[in-house]
Amino acid sequence: MFDLRPIFSVIGLLVAALGATMLVPMGVDLAIGSPDWAVFLQSAVITMLVGISMALASTNGVGQGLSIQQTFILTTAVWLVLPIFGALPFFLGEVDARLVDAVFEAMSGLTTTGATVLTGLDDLPEGLLLWRSMLQWFGGVGIIVVAMVFLPELRIGGMQIFRTEGFDTMGKVLPRAAEIAGRIISIYLGLTLLCGAAYLAVGMAPFDAINHALTTLATGGFSTRDASFGAFSGAAEYVAALFMILASLPFVRYVQMVAGTAQPLFHDRQIRGFLTMITLVVSLMVLYRIFLRGDGFEPALREGLFNITSIISGTGYASTDYQLWGTFPVMVFFLMGLVGGCAGSTSCSIKIFRYQLLFASIQAQIRAIHSPHGVFPPRYDGRTVAEGVLSSVMTFFVMFVVSLGVLSVALSLTGLDPVTAVSGAASALANIGPGLGDIIGPAGNFASLNDSAKWLLTAAMLVGRLELLVVYVLFTATFWRG
Repeated sequence: MFDLRPIFSVIGLLVAALGATMLVPMGVDLAIGSPDWAVFLQSAVITMLVGISMALASTNGVGQGLSIQQTFILTTAVWLVLPIFGALPFFLGEVDARLVDAVFEAMSGLTTTGATVLTGLDDLPEGLLLWRSMLQWFGGVGIIVVAMVFLPELRIGGMQIFRTEGFDTMGKVLPRAAEIAGRIISIYLGLTLLCGAAYLAVGMAPFDAINHALTTLATGGFSTRDASFGAFSGAAEYVAALFMILASLPFVRYVQMVAGTAQPLFHDRQIRGFLTMITLVVSLMVLYRIFLRGDGFEPALREGLFNITSIISGTGYASTDYQLWGTFPVMVFFLMGLVGGCAGSTSCSIKIFRYQLLFASIQAQIRAIHSPHGVFPPRYDGRTVAEGVLSSVMTFFVMFVVSLGVLSVALSLTGLDPVTAVSGAASALANIGPGLGDIIGPAGNFASLNDSAKWLLTAAMLVGRLELLVVYVLFTATFWRG
């Protein structure tokens, strides 16, 4: 039987910390005279009491490290429990959201998916808008720690390839996680402040600048406006594109750069591949709009750069309804959403390194067919890729495709049309944000979906954010016997 006390202790502390942060939007609502401050006070008290009680009740079971089984459970449980408490301000507050909508919104926030069921954002209390942005900011830094500490330990999706270049954490997961988190948070906070200052410099109002800085660095995509970034078209789009790209790069490289070693940042194969992908796709889209649609160069460049970066990073902002550009751009946006940024960043989706490993494996196989007596091991960044890493990556691809198909069918059984079902499934599993079509496309939201579809998408956001297998393994008998 697993000792769950260390798990409950960590979750309790995180829940209590989440409750304490609710005092920030409470203070904002108090300052502007919004009665919604009482909701945040009530939510904070409930959350902190539950969290502190969990932590105190489990103190005597806290040890020096976690087993692999405990780490799997903890990783999933944190991202399952925190959205439940994060949903309280939506459930109890002015929007008076139903349970399914409140949990959907909180899960979308903490997983940095960016899909929303709320409408009338321009008129919501500022405290509630800030809370949505804070949830995404917390989720962004949280997923970096998960990607750098827990996923390499659990050997999920090929992430173990980054263990040797990051931090050795085996046998001391929690202490090492705290050390890594401290460094990351400092850099994450610094980039957020720079982003906010840049938004202010291009004319954003202070409140909008703060919220969008939080959600840009988290590559989350929650906005303070129903029109999303359509309300800030112009120079702000260039600022957002720059910081979405920065947030999509491996944060371990920033840690190394701050420590005085900038070379890895410029030689990382992931980074080169990610930047090359953005450059090629944006150039293609600009040429398409200029020569086939007759658009001007500057709007084609600005809107193409912003929206493509938003989708490939999994941020999910939209400055225009790009579905109106034609069927070719729609397919490009759909495929780019399934690429993603770099491992160890706040970005979402499959991640660029997995495609690089896949192509390296294919290339090695082709060379082996051409020269049957030769030995051609796949290589990545100058290193031979272990068979276990390739197996893990291939398993991830297979499970992603299977999950996408099963979820698409399940959503269609709830009554959704094929475009909404498939794009909604991809949006949730890849944590992209907007889907395609008139309902959940860049000009719509998820409010009108039925409850069954919302619960399915909520579960998919959790599964996708934790790289699928972290959650799936909990449903196997072998895990519980281990």
